[in-house]
Amino acid sequence: MGALKNGRVRNVIELLTAAQMRATEASAMASGAVTGLELMERAGRGVVDRLHAQWPEMAAGSLVALVFCGPGNNGGDGFVIARLLRDAGWAVDVVFCGDADRMSADARANLDRWGGPILNLGEVAGRDIACDLVVDALFGTGLTRPVDPTILSVLADQVGRGGQRPPWVVSVDIASGLDADSGRALGDPARAVVADLTVTFHRPKLGHVLAEGPVHSGWVEVVDIGLSRTPEAVCAVTLEPADRTALGKGIASHKFGHGHALVLSGGVGRGGAARLAARGALRIGAGLVTVGCPPAALMEAASRLDAVMVRKVEDATALADWLATDDRITAICVGPGFGTSEREASVLRTILAGDGTRPAFGGRVVLDADALTLLARDETLFALLHDRCLLTPHGGEFARLFPDLAQQETAKALTGPAYSKVDATREAARRAGCTVLYKGPDTVIASPDGQCQVHAAVGARAAPWLATAGSGDVLAGFAVGLMARGFDPMQAARCASYLHTDCARHFGPGLIAEDLPEALPAVLRSIGL
Repeated sequence: MGALKNGRVRNVIELLTAAQMRATEASAMASGAVTGLELMERAGRGVVDRLHAQWPEMAAGSLVALVFCGPGNNGGDGFVIARLLRDAGWAVDVVFCGDADRMSADARANLDRWGGPILNLGEVAGRDIACDLVVDALFGTGLTRPVDPTILSVLADQVGRGGQRPPWVVSVDIASGLDADSGRALGDPARAVVADLTVTFHRPKLGHVLAEGPVHSGWVEVVDIGLSRTPEAVCAVTLEPADRTALGKGIASHKFGHGHALVLSGGVGRGGAARLAARGALRIGAGLVTVGCPPAALMEAASRLDAVMVRKVEDATALADWLATDDRITAICVGPGFGTSEREASVLRTILAGDGTRPAFGGRVVLDADALTLLARDETLFALLHDRCLLTPHGGEFARLFPDLAQQETAKALTGPAYSKVDATREAARRAGCTVLYKGPDTVIASPDGQCQVHAAVGARAAPWLATAGSGDVLAGFAVGLMARGFDPMQAARCASYLHTDCARHFGPGLIAEDLPEALPAVLRSIGL
């Protein structure tokens, strides 16, 4: 799995589309700040520097590299890399998959500067060329159609030589065969290059962190090639200074100053998920947390909770009466272990629309699990969503809520830019009129106004232990706790996602959902709180 790393302290990490990257390069060249040849030289030198940093033993030279160069500017970068490795004492073979007469002037200039022998695909196919490094400079971020499978097969054959230590694989900009905007393989996913290291330029691309991108990219390094900042980029989730400040509590704070979160629970034997959410809400700093449950489940809930309060909520009328007489509840979580009967639908309707005599709940609402099922079943409920709501679906729930968007996202990608998880989440947020946190290792968060952030729990932030029952309930609890404290849905979703992953990484193997809230204090201390 890959990781993003660029060595500079930044409040946000911008994730670009291929079009944004092309526009940034074109703007820099049009201004006269840099030429295309200079960009290729910087890119090639950056790749060589990064592979030496990744594998210091390679800095000694006297090794063998096989460099696959494509017909475009990615291939031009490859010729720079081949020349620099040769100048450092490497034995270098170049395989050119293209027509030199159709190359751009800059790429052709670097082919000419290489000046060494060039092999064609037929000369390599079926041969066993012993090498220490394979460089994939075939097709970069501009790829819009499946790669000729013969080309990828020849490269794969050189990487997978039986009985010998396989060479390291470095992809230039993005693994060939991947769509840079979606992380999806164009054509057959099995044929896209699987790199140990991907060196990209200026900013990481969406395709490095979405869908299959992390699996194919390996470790992702970002090289600064002297371009200016690109506006309107999708951002990777980080904890920004404002988030850290907001997560803290003042010395003289009163519990009611940090909000009251209500988590609605299901009946007897179905309250565990709500209790997990409640514990998460309390640990993340909500001043008070109450679990509201049917009368028959009251004893069960009370026997399992201490600092979390318990109150019976018999039906929608009882909830409406409570909300009408207690204005201290600032956020509600509905869904974990909640149920999907008509009773639960009526409760959800009361929260979103009121009961005809009393208004809807005026605070913020997290909708997860069973609440999402109710929304998917009933268009009139879905129509009641508003901008104070946060939806937290996993893939299956997203498909029930937005079947057409899920179909586009998962259909086989044949052309680029392919429909991505970012595209799907943005459209879902627009339709719902509220913030959507589409869960997964490549979590995407979008608000109705088009803001979008990606939380990629991959590489150095990988947390495979989150694949355990109940972890999503704790995430919902983190979110409702933050929203009870006054965080808006987008900020709450961003912080909850980040801290949720950090808790899993802090605890490590053996994690179960109950461990996540208990890991949070150490995580908060680690960020200076």
